[in-house]
Amino acid sequence: MINLIIFIFLGFIQGITEPIPVSSSGHLLIFQKLVGGIDNIDYGILATITNFGSFIAICLIFKDEIFSLINSFFKYLKTKDKKYYSNYKYSWYIIFATIPAGIMGLIVTKLGIFDFLEENVKFVGITLLVTGFFLFLIKDFKGKKDKKNITLKDALIVGLFQVVALIPGISRSGSTIVGGMFRNFKRETAFNFSFLLYIPISVATTLLGFKDLFDANLNLNTICLYIISMIFAFIFTYIGTKWFKNLVKNGKLIYFVYYCLIVGILILIFL
Repeated sequence: MINLIIFIFLGFIQGITEPIPVSSSGHLLIFQKLVGGIDNIDYGILATITNFGSFIAICLIFKDEIFSLINSFFKYLKTKDKKYYSNYKYSWYIIFATIPAGIMGLIVTKLGIFDFLEENVKFVGITLLVTGFFLFLIKDFKGKKDKKNITLKDALIVGLFQVVALIPGISRSGSTIVGGMFRNFKRETAFNFSFLLYIPISVATTLLGFKDLFDANLNLNTICLYIISMIFAFIFTYIGTKWFKNLVKNGKLIYFVYYCLIVGILILIFL
């Protein structure tokens, strides 16, 4: 029963922190530091499985836009009809914006560049303070660009902001939304572009992570616990994404500034 509660709580942590700009991986590390080692939990496998739950939730939320982009992309290739061109171009921008993080992610993983930071909870405290600072800078931005006005340069710059999220403890959604707002995106445009960028990155990391999952020798009871954690990650990612979208739309990023500063300071003092 205790293990079940722990896995449910870990699914909740992943789910609620994945969409908001506070770093889900950083919060899992904070939990690990607070409770110490727990039998039956491989945090690498847990991250893969719960991330898959988050991925399904975000695909569900954005399903209409995803289908529209895919449909327009192939219809433009086939017909060259101008009514499909805007979505066709936007689809390419998502692809181009994903490339920098994809390339750097492979390099970082291969060389183990950040391995020494992955279990350093103090560093998570520092990155939360950095995240809070950048969120403070853009908290009142409204922007003027919608998806039709985004340029290739804008997309690539937001893609470079996503590269920053490879640093342990840096939020992917936070860094890309900050990047979008610095490029004068409307709040909702920055939010949507950020989460559409999440999808190809999540597919790649999940596929890589599932290799370790298949290599692991898990018993049926442990598999069930991981699946329960994934379900809760799905539920709370869905709830958290909807909630976060509302806050971004209404210019309420200041809440996350307070959270990042308070939690970051507490980590540096007590952990």
